[in-house]
Amino acid sequence: MAKAVRYLLYIVGILVVLVLLLIGYVKLFLPNVGPSPDISIELTEERVERGKYLANHVMLCMDCHAVRDFTLFTGPPKPGTHGAGGEVFDQNIGVPGSFISRNLTPTALGDWTDGEIYRAITSGVSKDGSALFPIMPYPHYAQLDEEDIYAVIAYLRTLEPVENDLPASKADFPVNFLINTMPVKPNHQPIPPKSDVIEYGRYLITAAACTDCHTRMERGEFVGEPYAGGNEYPMPDGSIVRSANLTPHQTGLGNWTKEQFVTRFRMYADSSYIPHQVGPGQFQTIMPWMMYGGMDEEDLGAIFEYLQTLPPVDNPVQLFTAAQ
Repeated sequence: MAKAVRYLLYIVGILVVLVLLLIGYVKLFLPNVGPSPDISIELTEERVERGKYLANHVMLCMDCHAVRDFTLFTGPPKPGTHGAGGEVFDQNIGVPGSFISRNLTPTALGDWTDGEIYRAITSGVSKDGSALFPIMPYPHYAQLDEEDIYAVIAYLRTLEPVENDLPASKADFPVNFLINTMPVKPNHQPIPPKSDVIEYGRYLITAAACTDCHTRMERGEFVGEPYAGGNEYPMPDGSIVRSANLTPHQTGLGNWTKEQFVTRFRMYADSSYIPHQVGPGQFQTIMPWMMYGGMDEEDLGAIFEYLQTLPPVDNPVQLFTAAQ
């Protein structure tokens, strides 16, 4: 009996040592995506304009790195917060921690090299070597054309400096350890020609990271069918907003035409559109329509064409539930 106990304790001891070694490796040697590249990006007019388009209307950097005003329909960014960070993504929306978007203006990024910004966008590793949680969708950005990343960086360099002292993000256990395993090395893909509508649409929807919101998630893990919607977003008044089904099923976009899809977005880009006030219990949406509405009609049409190639998923979604 005593021999069996000693043997068991021996096995437990070995397991404890292995776990400690694994934790030490993850904390001390990861993430390991390599050093930031030695690059210097020329701020050409064309590059800055492309970056402005991507950051504001496709990748939506300026939406997440701002503070949204959910007293207005679609929650547009509050004036003066564009690029300054401060939006909180926490346990209320199903992520394992409290992650605060960072200040992207030159006040915060002025001492970052272009390579350090590039590595953060495409690999999820900050200037100090720490890992970023993929609520910032760097796994998607890692697949974009390298020149598009350069364009975004060039645009960020032109932003007005904004002072904004932000608290640090904090991951819950055990994600505070696992987060170091999440960064990825970039796998850049060239922008497909616009004539290849499906592949071009796939590229754009990757840049927009639509699947992240339109796939049901629990504690940072996807548990639903891609693009089938149903992810829940609690609003400040206790109401629940859910993402729509984007697959070509009748419960999603199955009955939509391309014209209807494009018009639905572009209506929010009309200069006459002013978001209305939303009171407690009134219909609201998490979808940043006003920013996506600035996307080119051809780009929106390509996204629709790509979505129509997805497997249809029968998933009726109640988009809004008012607080009780």
